[in-house]
Amino acid sequence: MPHYDMIVIGSGPAGRRAAIQAAKFGKSVLVVEKGRRVGGVSVHTGTIPSKTLRETVLNLSGWRERGFYGRAYRVKQDIAADDLLERLHMTLNHEVEVLEHQFARNGVQTLKGTARFLTSQIIEVVGEDDQVVQLTADKYILAVGTAPFRPDYVPFDGKTVVDSDEILDLAYLPRSMAVIGAGVIGVEYATIMSALDVKVTLIEPRDTMLDFVDRELMDEFRHELRDRGMALRFGSKVQQIDRSASGKLTIKLENGRQVCPEMILFAAGRMGATGSLNLEACGLEGDHRGRLTVNPQSFQTDVSHIYAVGDVIGFPSLASTSMEQGRIAACHAFDEVAQEPPAFFPYGIYSVPEISTIGLTEQEAEEKKIPYECGVARFRETSRGHIMGLHSGFMKMIFSLETRRLLGVHIVGEGATELIHIGQAVLNLEGTLDYFVQNTFNYPTLAEAYKIAALDAWNRMPKAQPSTQTLQQIAEKIEKAAS
Repeated sequence: MPHYDMIVIGSGPAGRRAAIQAAKFGKSVLVVEKGRRVGGVSVHTGTIPSKTLRETVLNLSGWRERGFYGRAYRVKQDIAADDLLERLHMTLNHEVEVLEHQFARNGVQTLKGTARFLTSQIIEVVGEDDQVVQLTADKYILAVGTAPFRPDYVPFDGKTVVDSDEILDLAYLPRSMAVIGAGVIGVEYATIMSALDVKVTLIEPRDTMLDFVDRELMDEFRHELRDRGMALRFGSKVQQIDRSASGKLTIKLENGRQVCPEMILFAAGRMGATGSLNLEACGLEGDHRGRLTVNPQSFQTDVSHIYAVGDVIGFPSLASTSMEQGRIAACHAFDEVAQEPPAFFPYGIYSVPEISTIGLTEQEAEEKKIPYECGVARFRETSRGHIMGLHSGFMKMIFSLETRRLLGVHIVGEGATELIHIGQAVLNLEGTLDYFVQNTFNYPTLAEAYKIAALDAWNRMPKAQPSTQTLQQIAEKIEKAAS
């Protein structure tokens, strides 16, 4: 029976990073992937496809130029589903090739098939041709990711009623679409389709959406969605979905309203893809959504030699954080030193417009009873914003009144997921308001918004009095200069 130092089940961002890190320690590593090619959900149905689709839509629709040429402007007049998928397949092929090269360069072996535990030490892998292989390992890392939640009351058919995986195989672009679920995935696809001038209705049973994002930022975001014609049905729980003999779809809401779209995207949650692992055999159990519980420092499960990383352990379910989880788990498994990630990490939502956030929201600062002040900048206040034709875009910065330290940065608008990294560096290095006020930013850039927002906060904050030591230093400098 073949034996490895580590077997990683799943080849997404978390599994990839764990496998390569273990291989760099000189360990024998096998990655088991049940998909047709390595890459996991992130490469084939999640992060990379949705972001590629977004970029393709923004380019072909001329979205970024409409501020100058009007809402009717398009780079390609008749955009079809095939136009969107062509670039998608090119990108995915490149991602897979890069990953395969990384595995080969680091001596990581791969095996295609579905893995299940026979005991806590032995797994069985069933390949496409039903060939069965049994394997053992000293350490296991479960990086199996998630799959769309598909409740029974939704009449999925893969054509007019789809989940967030099936939307990538659209045969045509609908004239209208209802998106059920205003989480990250639902909001991203709803705004992407809206950018194609598809009439979108976003349905959410809660009264709010994306509650982890600063409330003022979300007010700005909702205003923009409504301004371009998107219908928001919040506090509206779906009662049933009907399909007539002619194929007409009707969504009945509990408040009595009805929505009749040409297509429905159901994006209300995901399930941990643990159903095929036979977790009982290794002493583990998933929650009601198939997710696993781990030690947040080591990502170790209740079974000491089995680790779990990535989306299968729940929040934050980001490719970036999943990679770090995989690295830390591999280091812990082999008693190697792993530096803990910083307390704050950036969260990026690739909607149209983008949202990115790091650190405390204004609501969290209030809950923690931290005296604070906010500074705000709008992209239209920057020369770069004028050049790009931006009418929207908003940055909010939060500073401590006592220490002047940066507490949080929240951005909605073009390039938000790139701009956030300036705030990330200052925040994690415990920088203060003075960094932004005293330093010069390239002109013209959207990054100028940092200085504008910082000056806005500075003008609102009580001016700090110089200390006795500072006054003495100034006096000494004056005296020295005079002599």
